[in-house]
Amino acid sequence: MLAGFAVVAPFAGRPLVELNAFFPSLDAIVFVNSLVTAVLLFAQYSIFRSRAIFALACGYLFTAFIVVPHALTFAGAFTPSGLLGSGIQTGSWLFIFWHFGFGASLLAYAVLRRQPTDRLSDDGTGAAAIAVAVVALLVLVGGLTWVSTAGAELLPHIITDQRTIGPFVIYPIGLTILVTAGAFLVLGLPRPSVLDLWLSIVALVFILELVFSGVLPTVRFSAGFYAGRMFSLVTSSTVLIILLAEMTRLYAELARANAVLQRERDNKLMNLEALAGAIAHEVRQPLSAISNYGSAAQRYVRREPPDLREVSTALTTIVESSHRANGILDNIRSLFGRGELPRTQVDVNGVVLDVLQTLDPDLRRHQVAAVLELSRDVPLVIGHTGQLQEVVFNLASNAVEAMQSVRRKRRLEVTTERAPGGTVDIIIADTGPGISRDQAEAIFDAFVTTKPKGMGLGLAISRTIIERHGGTLMVGNRWPHGATFRIRLPMAGGEDVATPGAASAQTAQNAVAGAGASARTSA
Repeated sequence: MLAGFAVVAPFAGRPLVELNAFFPSLDAIVFVNSLVTAVLLFAQYSIFRSRAIFALACGYLFTAFIVVPHALTFAGAFTPSGLLGSGIQTGSWLFIFWHFGFGASLLAYAVLRRQPTDRLSDDGTGAAAIAVAVVALLVLVGGLTWVSTAGAELLPHIITDQRTIGPFVIYPIGLTILVTAGAFLVLGLPRPSVLDLWLSIVALVFILELVFSGVLPTVRFSAGFYAGRMFSLVTSSTVLIILLAEMTRLYAELARANAVLQRERDNKLMNLEALAGAIAHEVRQPLSAISNYGSAAQRYVRREPPDLREVSTALTTIVESSHRANGILDNIRSLFGRGELPRTQVDVNGVVLDVLQTLDPDLRRHQVAAVLELSRDVPLVIGHTGQLQEVVFNLASNAVEAMQSVRRKRRLEVTTERAPGGTVDIIIADTGPGISRDQAEAIFDAFVTTKPKGMGLGLAISRTIIERHGGTLMVGNRWPHGATFRIRLPMAGGEDVATPGAASAQTAQNAVAGAGASARTSA
């Protein structure tokens, strides 16, 4: 604005073509800008009860009101002498009243802005104060319009003829400049707010407008005369733009806050539902095993003579399943709680063998052949044995269920191997129907399932467990049929630690012999 003032100032007195219709058009823009700004500021006042904001809002509302008679009475715009019984002096005096009132409101804001405010008051007095201000300003503008029209002869002449500005204009313009300069200086005191800084710019541009309007040019419709009116657009729109930008920012923050609150609410509900579902989903397996082996033990006892060896085996499995159920509850508590279960060095081959031994009845029942390829030199990993067993169990049992729908040969292939980057892979593959692309994208999400009676929690929990172990869980299709899940875990401390008692082929065969599995180890 200073640069624009410097460019136009040398030519401020140069006469230009007379465009009377330009000024009512400009007043219409100022009216809209000032009225919207006043409404926004009054809204702020109704919340915070700031007297400074109230004074500033009154200044913008006064501007919006007074530009209406200014446009109507501007000589040459609608009629040669203007409407409302005006004369050639009316528009100029309304212009002076307009600018003095706005400059006074800036000074009032600057003086009152340090006073404390009653935040978030809703006692109803704010609306009453605003209503009184609106009525008072309407009466004031009406009185000033009457003085400028009916009483124009009682006022000193500012315009000597249609194009010449008289010397008296320097006094009211100078007084308005002094008031506005006082506001500019007070606004620049320490610790100004963002609004204070922008109002400082408004005050400065307002002073430059006044200089163009009554100090530099001596004739109307000069370059400075038009430039001053353009500067008035800046004074009327600056605060409006800042308020709208601030409201947009606050609305965006409010929308984000509401979204976060809604997401937190959904997460809490989902956590509760997931916790209940996880307990039911995970504990169902060992409870089923306890029930099945309990029934088997009863049959063995009723034999003549009782088969005590089989009874002992069944009871041992029941005890192991009960321990496993207890471990599952501990695992779920650690997943949904803040506590961490202790972690040790884990033999992934041992994890696989334990899981396959537990799944032995399902493998028999569904005629699934388990094929193991367990590497002898797979390093240990750091983790919780029970949680890793849960992951492998979920993936293997899902594979067994998936193969129930196919008539071809059913094979469950489990492989352990050293992977690049100091990691260990556990690969679980099946010969089932595979996974579609749409399913692969959401298969690890909670409550997403392809099973008719599934809850969609097994894979979500499995991924959570693996990620908490610092690993990854991936899925893909295998050729020509089936799906492959790959668990990738970091080695213990990133070191190459040999697996104690690496699984032998005989151990693997014993673990899954009942399922007709073939097993081998690789060096």
